[in-house]
Amino acid sequence: MKARSRRGGGRPTIADVAKLAGVGAITVSRALRDPQRVSTDLRRQIQAAIETLGYVPDQNARALASSRADVIGVIIPSLTNNVFAEVVRGIYEGLGERRLHIQIGNSHYSGLEEVRLLHVFLAQRPSALIVSGIDQTPAARKLLEQADCPVVQIMEIGPDPVDMMVGFSHRDSGEAATRHMIERGYRRIGFIGARMDPRSQRRLAGYRAAMEKSGLYDPRLVNTTPQPSSVSFGGELFRDAVARMPALDGVFCNNDDLALGVLFECHRAAINVPRTIGICGFNDLEMMRVAFPSVTSIRTYRYEIGRLAVSMALDRISGRPVTNPVVDLGYDLRVRESTAGPAGAD
Repeated sequence: MKARSRRGGGRPTIADVAKLAGVGAITVSRALRDPQRVSTDLRRQIQAAIETLGYVPDQNARALASSRADVIGVIIPSLTNNVFAEVVRGIYEGLGERRLHIQIGNSHYSGLEEVRLLHVFLAQRPSALIVSGIDQTPAARKLLEQADCPVVQIMEIGPDPVDMMVGFSHRDSGEAATRHMIERGYRRIGFIGARMDPRSQRRLAGYRAAMEKSGLYDPRLVNTTPQPSSVSFGGELFRDAVARMPALDGVFCNNDDLALGVLFECHRAAINVPRTIGICGFNDLEMMRVAFPSVTSIRTYRYEIGRLAVSMALDRISGRPVTNPVVDLGYDLRVRESTAGPAGAD
């Protein structure tokens, strides 16, 4: 395809692309904004013209024309946490070939920072917003309710969605993990938690509910901190838990990092897992399957949450109805060697 000579060498326009590709400007615009609505042959033809001319879409002009920027804003509380890395991977892969861009904001688990990021994103008139959790501050909630775009809350479900929601119940999953350990014969089961954000608090509530129903709850069994979580911190919290309750025979950890730290500390102290101490984690990262002994954990569908969230947002952007605005993807208890049961339980 021979490029058209352009007098003055100015920036190529969408009209230039359309003329070189032999199609209308509307078809080019449609191919850029929603490629699935254009045939494969036409997309190739238009892409060849774009590459020949070196055409770069004017995002500001397109935003003014459509009142929306080709951006989906995503706010997550951490960029280093493997849990949210899986969510982001799902979002990107769910986006596919569509000419939209993901813009990520890191709230650092701060309600004030989330509000600041929402102001930044909303000033750009995004096509959609994806935000973590359901515990927004009143200021953040108001911004989301007034946003003139689809909003998807992720990683949890609740009774009052801003718009759409996809996740699971942290309380129910915490109760299921604790009930499993009780059924395996553990009785003095501790809860170890770090960075106790609202989702972690609900896991703790599920733990307490299971323990109270069995008549086993003791506040001395709960050992939590607002400090950030890490593997080494898991070992430290476990030592504190044993000092408070020497008869401890099980631990439900708020996440897998802490659970792995407990396992390492048990190895160092020659404490048998699972006969002396049972261990259960949360999120079911790969390391739980390959640890020795392998560690029981609650499996959460993080990748699927991200992929479904962006799919729901894209349906709304395209004007398609979303039949189920609140989706509970549930969780699975992955039972492994670390909760086989205490000594004498058989």
